[in-house]
Amino acid sequence: MSEVFDIFTGSIVDLCNTSGFLNADWRQIAMILVSCVLMYLAIVKQFEPLLLLPISFGMMLANLPLAGLGAHTEGGLLYYLYQGVSLGIYPPLIFLGIGAMTDFGPLIANPKSFLLGAAAQGGIFFTFVGAIALGFNPQEAGSIAIIGGADGPTAIYTASTLLRGGDNASMIGSIAVAAYSYMALVPLIQPPIMRALTTKKERAVVMDQLRPVSRTEKVIFPIVVTLVVSFMVPSAASLVGMLMFGNLLKESGVCDRLVKTATNELMNIITIFLGVTVGATTTYDVFLTWATIKIVVLGLLAFCLGTACGVLFGKLMYIFSGGKVNPLIGSAGVSAVPMAARVSQKVGAETDPTNFLLMHAMGPNVAGVIGSAVAAGVLISILG
Repeated sequence: MSEVFDIFTGSIVDLCNTSGFLNADWRQIAMILVSCVLMYLAIVKQFEPLLLLPISFGMMLANLPLAGLGAHTEGGLLYYLYQGVSLGIYPPLIFLGIGAMTDFGPLIANPKSFLLGAAAQGGIFFTFVGAIALGFNPQEAGSIAIIGGADGPTAIYTASTLLRGGDNASMIGSIAVAAYSYMALVPLIQPPIMRALTTKKERAVVMDQLRPVSRTEKVIFPIVVTLVVSFMVPSAASLVGMLMFGNLLKESGVCDRLVKTATNELMNIITIFLGVTVGATTTYDVFLTWATIKIVVLGLLAFCLGTACGVLFGKLMYIFSGGKVNPLIGSAGVSAVPMAARVSQKVGAETDPTNFLLMHAMGPNVAGVIGSAVAAGVLISILG
């Protein structure tokens, strides 16, 4: 009887000694609390819940004591799923779904919107210089600066390409969390910048209605953009090509089944895999560092500068058009679709409730998607 009791008590002691309660590092607890805050923002505040919730849950899994669920822990489920991020597979597939859901009509109707989408990428290149000044190497600086494009898949693709095989590949998780967090906070970050850089008169500008766009134009557009961008910046062909392929499926009108798959089943599966595995890279030993703090600060700077560059270029267009362009639509040049366009509409409506800027802002917004992919291609070409 005593032997049975000894075995029982010994088993209890062993169980306690191998439990997470007795082996937790305070930094793991801190990361779990951070993940809970992100889950709160995703569920209660509904900030980019489709990606912020998987990322935050992956963060929690990666920091469970003794669980070994980090994306860099070889042999586990998340390790193998993470190869889709590491090899640059998931982001282009996300772009395929985005393209199948995107209407480029406002951009085609007003090609000048391309300029606003390009101008808003200025934050990327300004921040690149700042990151170099803070001691990051060129590949790390490029990976951080791309956060300014406000495009999560592009940020992940750029970082995974530039940092692949390097000592700081673990930075990808921090970059992804920063990128998606700022995308979620667009309604809070952009309006103060927009109001500070524009006058009430500029914000009240009512723009002319956009012309109708034919089906032929919409079908030709993705083909032409793919060819032009791919010849100019071959490194951007993966992202832009899949974006435009998805859009061509949609606009062709003959691939309904493929469009439904791209925008629903495929998009949802890849979103889950991408979010959970990226979150699972944020283990406490690589996330709770000064480098992460620098990434978060530089990412915010990149996003703010991108918004400012778009608005300021919008002011130039306002001047040269004789007051026919509302500068607020320039802020939508960042790639947070369609949230940035909605913010342009909201800030404009504060000045004139009858002013409807949404469709005008969608032009720069979808141009920003293309622009961020091109910017990523440029960085990869130069730094890769």
